[in-house]
Amino acid sequence: MTERLNEDAKGVYIISATPFDDAGMIDFSSADSLVEFYIDKNVAGMTILGMMGEAVKMSVNEAEGFMSHMIKRVNGRVPVVVGISDPGTNNLASLAKFSMNAGAAGVMIAPISGLKTEEAIYNYFAQIIEALGPDIPVCYQDYPQTTNVFISPSCFNRLVRDFDQLVMFKHEDCPGLGKLTSIRQAPEKDDSLRRVSILVGNGGLYLPEELARGADGAMTGFAFPEMLVEAIDLHNAGKIIQSQDLFDVYLPMVRYEQQVGFGLAVRKEILRRRGAIANSATRAPGPKLSAVDHEELTGLLSRLENRLKETGM
Repeated sequence: MTERLNEDAKGVYIISATPFDDAGMIDFSSADSLVEFYIDKNVAGMTILGMMGEAVKMSVNEAEGFMSHMIKRVNGRVPVVVGISDPGTNNLASLAKFSMNAGAAGVMIAPISGLKTEEAIYNYFAQIIEALGPDIPVCYQDYPQTTNVFISPSCFNRLVRDFDQLVMFKHEDCPGLGKLTSIRQAPEKDDSLRRVSILVGNGGLYLPEELARGADGAMTGFAFPEMLVEAIDLHNAGKIIQSQDLFDVYLPMVRYEQQVGFGLAVRKEILRRRGAIANSATRAPGPKLSAVDHEELTGLLSRLENRLKETGM
């Protein structure tokens, strides 16, 4: 039986890309090589059908097929979290149960847009969790830059207190370091409140500061997952300066990947160049790199390679 997601989750839960061919069809051969690429980089877990995975551009049958294929390929080597966000509660619950039956460790849910008050957010998740039942672990995806839904630490803590299956917070609010600190410190001030796992996103752009504030790891899709893994391991070993120095070497690439609406094409092209996938295509409508973009990326990759040699990292 697959181990369920719980409050102790830590490390890098890589957000997987979804490989497509030039015709826009899912490339299952590249899906296999992508899984092996991620696992070879020692990720602690994998998240599929996230926003970076272009899930909103996939039909229900495609999503279920891709998810089943990925979980089968992973074959229990790391836990797999499935993004199931959907405007329809029945659709969301159906995909959640399909995912768990296929071997997922848990599900990730972002609030639907239009929730303007704390009470609306609470009531939405109360309804969703009731529809899922008590046995499906849930990760709350806090990404207000996309959802336009802003949750306060107190509202999130209320959800944690009332729903045992809420075990993880994916932190992507920006700026949001204060929120991370507040959520992490809350159980220290109130021993009746569970400590949940906090994994951070935003391409790892603020990873050193987030680790310092108590994050347990990262759930993001940076195309060099080995950096995230090593930076977190160094931090946890008390080698804070070494962790920060390693991060700094990769920072130009982290920054370049974080271009809103364009970074996914960059990330998939890097994965292609690294041999993880055969084609860097995003599904239409999606961004595409120009000749100038390719040249620019080549320069950044060359600079990264030189810096790694210079520093011996």
